[in-house]
Formats: sequence, structure tokens, C-alpha cells
Amino acid sequence: MALGKSYSLRKSDERTGIIFILPAFILLVVFVFIPMSKAFYYSLHDYMLVSGSKSFVGLKNYSALLQDAKFVNSIKHTFYFAVIVIPVQTAIALGLALLIKPQHRYTGFFRTAFFVPVVISTAVAGTVFKLIYNKDYGLLNALLSAVGVPKISLLSNPDIAMNGVIILGIWKAVGFFMIIYLAGLNNIPQDLYESARVDGATKIKQFVYITLPLLKRTTAFIIIITTIDAIKLSGLVFVLTSGGPNSSTETIVYFIFQTAFEQMQMGYASAAAFILFFMILIISVVQMFSLRSKVNY
Repeated sequence: MALGKSYSLRKSDERTGIIFILPAFILLVVFVFIPMSKAFYYSLHDYMLVSGSKSFVGLKNYSALLQDAKFVNSIKHTFYFAVIVIPVQTAIALGLALLIKPQHRYTGFFRTAFFVPVVISTAVAGTVFKLIYNKDYGLLNALLSAVGVPKISLLSNPDIAMNGVIILGIWKAVGFFMIIYLAGLNNIPQDLYESARVDGATKIKQFVYITLPLLKRTTAFIIIITTIDAIKLSGLVFVLTSGGPNSSTETIVYFIFQTAFEQMQMGYASAAAFILFFMILIISVVQMFSLRSKVNY
């Protein structure tokens, strides 16, 4: 009797679990797996969105993309953005978290002020920064002129236009990762710092030997998320530069958007999207294994 009752309860728990999981699974199938399957199908075809005509070409779209100078340049621009943003944004986020962790009178104000850019829409942020970067009346050049530095045309110079996107990207996202770091800092036992102080450890040694090791998992999470966000950058480029000047800020996702919805080459764009998918997958897996931590607290 006891075994039969235990078996019945286990089956009931399994059914309850399936019922709870089923809605999320259906949403994944309808909005993720089916669209991905169709996109892969289109990537193997020469599919024109307007006419609806399609012909099977196999891997021709993929091989053509790897020889497409515009697509290769979009990869270079994307990785240039990522290589700069990932370390700089991570360092700034950690620095801000360390600054606002101690409880002072105005701590709440600064936490809110640093987080506000995160909730500002991309369109609004891009429009404001276009005004700030303006060569004739922008705030940036006004400040440079005040200290005797020549004016710069940040968004119209192909050599430095991506730097303008980088500044905006860091400003807009750093507050979110600051909050994540703050949560990680609050989870570190204070006993460790007290023991270190008793042993005569300086603030720098406490940071190097306690804070950084115990934030390794948090840092790994932030680096992976930042990498994914950086590689799929599109909104900031769309609002701020539209890929210009001379395609110097065109990223992979913006290339996919233009190919699919301006040139109407859906098969070609789908192939580019799958190349992007596998790039992100490989980089994320490598990061997960390289940033693994066995430190527990």
C-alpha cells in the first residue's frame, strides 16, 4: 500500500510539473523553434520577400556571405565594438558598484541616477546623443573648445564614428550591470573582510584576494551577457548613424536588417542570421568554460 501511494504521488507530481511547463514549451515551439526552422529553410533558398519566389541553392548563400566584403566588414565593426565595450563597461560597472555599496545619505540618489539610462528608450538616447555629438552646437565640442581642443565631427568621420556608438552603448547599459555587481558584492560575507582587516590586509589586498575571486561568477555572467548584446548590436546604430558614414558603423544585425527588409533578399539574410547565431553560440560556450569558477560563498 505504501509503495503504491508513493508511486501515485510521484505520478501526480510529474503531471503537475508537465502542466506548469507546457505553456512555456508551447510558446518556445511557436515563437522560437518553428521560426528558426523556417529561417534555416529559407537560408538554403534564393528567396525574394516581395515576389515570394524561391529556388533551392543549398549552401550557396553561406559561401557567398563569406566572400561578401560588406558582410565581412560588418563582422569587423561588430567585434571592434565588442572588444572595447566588454572590458571597459565591465570595469566601469564594477567601479560604480563599489562606489555605491556603502550606505550614505545620498546612496539611493546615485543608484537611481546611474540606473536611469537603462530605462531610457534607445530612440530617445540616440536622438539626444546626436545633438551632443553635433559639430556646430553640440555639448561635446563645446567642452572641447573650452579646454582648447579642436572640434571633432564624431558621427561623420568614418575613422571614429564607431567610437560615438561605443560611448552611447556603455552609457546606456552600464547601470544594469552595476546593479548585478552590487548584488554580487552584497552576497560576499563581511566576515572575510573583517578577518582580513584583523590580519592587516589593505583595501587593495582585500579587493584583489577577496572581492575579485568571489565575484568571478558574477563577472562571467556579465561578460557573457555583454558579449551577446554587443554582437547583436543594431538599435543604437539604427538611431544614431544608420550604418554610416560609408558603412563604417554597420554591424551584422544591421546588415541582416538591410538585406532582408530593404533589399528583400530573405534567403541571403537568413543565412547571415544563422552565421551570427553560430558565432554567438561558439563564443558563449568558450566563455562559459574559460570563466568557470569553483569558488563558493
